[in-house]
Amino acid sequence: MLSSAQAPRLVRSPGLRLRPIKCLHTAQSSPLTTTTTAPSSQILTIRKSLLTQQTTAVDLAKSFLDRLRRTEPQLNSFLYVSPDDAVLKQAEELDNKIKNNEKLGPLAGVLVGIKDNICTSDMPSTAGSRILENYCPPFDATAVRKLKESGAIVVGKTNLDEFGMGSTTEGSAYQVTTNPWDLSRVPGGSSGGSAAAVSARQCVVSLGSDTGGSVRQPAAFCGVVGLKPTYGRVSRYGLVAYASSLDVIGCFGSSVADAGILLHTISGYDKFDSTSSKREVPDFTSQFVGKDYLESKPLKGLRVGVIRETFGDGVDPEVISSVRGAVTHLEELGCFVTEVSLPSFSLGLPAYYVLASSESSSNLSRYDGIRYGNQVLGDELNSLYGYSRAQGFGSEVKMRILMGTYALSAGYYDAYYKRAQQVRTIIQDSFKSALEKNDILISPASPSVAYKIGEKKDDPLAMYAGDKMTVNVNLAGLPALVLPCGFVEGGSAGLPVGFQMIGSAFDEEKLLKVGHIFEQTLQVSSAVPPLIAGELTC
Repeated sequence: MLSSAQAPRLVRSPGLRLRPIKCLHTAQSSPLTTTTTAPSSQILTIRKSLLTQQTTAVDLAKSFLDRLRRTEPQLNSFLYVSPDDAVLKQAEELDNKIKNNEKLGPLAGVLVGIKDNICTSDMPSTAGSRILENYCPPFDATAVRKLKESGAIVVGKTNLDEFGMGSTTEGSAYQVTTNPWDLSRVPGGSSGGSAAAVSARQCVVSLGSDTGGSVRQPAAFCGVVGLKPTYGRVSRYGLVAYASSLDVIGCFGSSVADAGILLHTISGYDKFDSTSSKREVPDFTSQFVGKDYLESKPLKGLRVGVIRETFGDGVDPEVISSVRGAVTHLEELGCFVTEVSLPSFSLGLPAYYVLASSESSSNLSRYDGIRYGNQVLGDELNSLYGYSRAQGFGSEVKMRILMGTYALSAGYYDAYYKRAQQVRTIIQDSFKSALEKNDILISPASPSVAYKIGEKKDDPLAMYAGDKMTVNVNLAGLPALVLPCGFVEGGSAGLPVGFQMIGSAFDEEKLLKVGHIFEQTLQVSSAVPPLIAGELTC
């Protein structure tokens, strides 16, 4: 817990007004434009400061490393942190390039966290599981390779629920990550480590993976921007497989611009992933306009559909109020808002868990203690398989493997797996129909704000229900962007609420443009968590 010497500068008053932000939309207030500086791109700020020699890459790296080392004992965001000398060596090489007027990559000097189910050749990649403890891949994932080629510095591997199976990061075999806004609460999952690291400014941006909401829900819980791209936009080569038809690599940033720049860097066709798209990758941030140059109604004519089924039973009233406030703000920006119904929305959760569990039971069969991963000796081959998996896999992973194997068995395939695939097609068609009449769709990112550590660990059905806002997007293969839209009562400075914008396939550019205008005018994400509020204001 924070001592009095570490007391957060973001203090709560009866109206939940946070000091660095003059007016925020909360459950008790209407959305109001703030008077603070709009959330700025850390990536662009770093690049400018390096090129103008206002700072050096070494000094910048030291600053982030110092903050990481100071906050990590409380957060447990990282499973592995690069040695300081390795990070500083890369930063020094970058400074030498600047001195020699050499060309810099778009992410030069940017410290990046990588979710530990994304392969890195020079660091362990455990997927949060004991069965892969100390495993070091012989290659980089395509997304990681592109980051390094762009000049980014990988600062470490972030914590996650084992193999991405969970919504709290409590399912990690190694440690529990905490939420920077309230250390007694979860950061979400499964990419909780990546979200917490960006929220606490332990790194500039981070990569996560999203199979059913594992980027978007943690982004909402930690008050950062989370971007799930269209399936096929980013290569999955080097991503440890959970459910291959649903898995995507996603982006975390403290601003929409940073998420867009990061996505542009890692996107594109990859010969090592047959599901990656050959579509041209646009410059996602090329149409961004600063607040001072915006028209009075910068989103005039944009058609926004609010999904009726996402505001019903099971959603906290405070969350509904905050998201409704975000919708009102979009109307003030000129959007034409209507309510849309997706009757199949409630079917997404059971269909998702049947399909994801089925695919995981197939994908995880490769972990047998023979080819790679930890091995537990047995008297004969079947015993070796059984002992290795029994000691290597956690309880949640075992349960999902059993569920998936059951659903795929000869006697139940038609009743479960086949029917879930049919539901998936219905969901895809319903989204297609809704997006023909609307440019974007809106929903809460999660039914609640971050909950207490241990609160739902022993109730898997309650934890699964928390994914109902996000899983349909994965089933449809669509892009989605989560933004902070307010705060509700909780913790020492309030707890962030996120809302989700869903777009048509490969239309991330529109989502990011709308999201950028939204954050420039509402500016909720310029708040920082109490853990680091004494040193940062944006």
